[in-house]
Amino acid sequence: MLNSGMVDKFRRWIEESEEIVLTCHVRPDGDAIGSTLGMMHLLQTLGKKATVVVPDQPPRSLAFLPGFKDICIFTRHDEYSRRLMSEADLIICSDFNKLSRQDSLGAVTEAASAKKVMVDHHQQPDNFCDLSFSYPDMSSASELMFRLIAAMGYYTEMNLDSATCICTGIITDTRNFSVNCKNPDIYEVLMRLLDKGVDKTKIVREALLTRSLWSLRLQSYALAEKMEIFEKWHCAVTALDKSELERFHYERGDTEGLVNEALDVRGIYFSFFLREDDDCVKVSARSIEDFPVSKICEDVFGGGGHLMAAGAEFKGSLEDCRKKLIEAIPEYLCYLPSRPRKVE
Repeated sequence: MLNSGMVDKFRRWIEESEEIVLTCHVRPDGDAIGSTLGMMHLLQTLGKKATVVVPDQPPRSLAFLPGFKDICIFTRHDEYSRRLMSEADLIICSDFNKLSRQDSLGAVTEAASAKKVMVDHHQQPDNFCDLSFSYPDMSSASELMFRLIAAMGYYTEMNLDSATCICTGIITDTRNFSVNCKNPDIYEVLMRLLDKGVDKTKIVREALLTRSLWSLRLQSYALAEKMEIFEKWHCAVTALDKSELERFHYERGDTEGLVNEALDVRGIYFSFFLREDDDCVKVSARSIEDFPVSKICEDVFGGGGHLMAAGAEFKGSLEDCRKKLIEAIPEYLCYLPSRPRKVE
């Protein structure tokens, strides 16, 4: 699966480097944080000075991960982040394949003189790294990171902290092995992580199930009052504006997984969630049975992702974003099953 020559080069670069920075995309999720922290712990075991630098605040649902408190957040520690990047011998870019996905940190990553390695599973990568491991069929960047660790011969050096972070990334991106995991090899990866002592039950509870009271109230409100069901189109659209988010004391991560909820309704094949942020409308899309929400995100909003899990950002008002989406949806109904189930 992996190119042995590229794997050997990656290992050699790690061996030759002393200061290594791992970085990811803006609004980091479980896969971004899990893959970077997982490799960070391994590199520290190998005697390297390894640090994770992220564009902005990770969700608090991941605070249980070992090393979380040591993450350097660019929006809080601008000068220190820049120094880490400029002094690095090697920069590992995980779970993103375009510098624009790093927001303002992207320019810092681009300007750094260090060798750069991409570890990613999204489609249509840009060519900004010296070495790129790009596998869109992989369940997650964390699965790819584990495979690289194993291919480089570092599995025996992998400790429980590293395995816990990697496993968290896989679990969150696959929603506990319910999406993006058609390849049965993913379960062998899980077995190898469990062999390290990973507590899968705790990861699922902390990363996917546990939430604050305000987060629960926000999601309940969104489902009861804001979720629109378009029966003839077999889809759902949920939109939350800034005033609604403020009413429920929104914090990063509080709406995680909300876009998936409508897919539990029999007859719903795809779901969109629109959230009004300070500078844009964040678009999240999920689907079942190979309905290509990635195509909608790309065509309508210039976004992308995986076939059944995609996203985008819209520069404009929430209502304009919603209107543009709803006007576009009928063009994609040809991708529904020939005899879709009735919405119940």
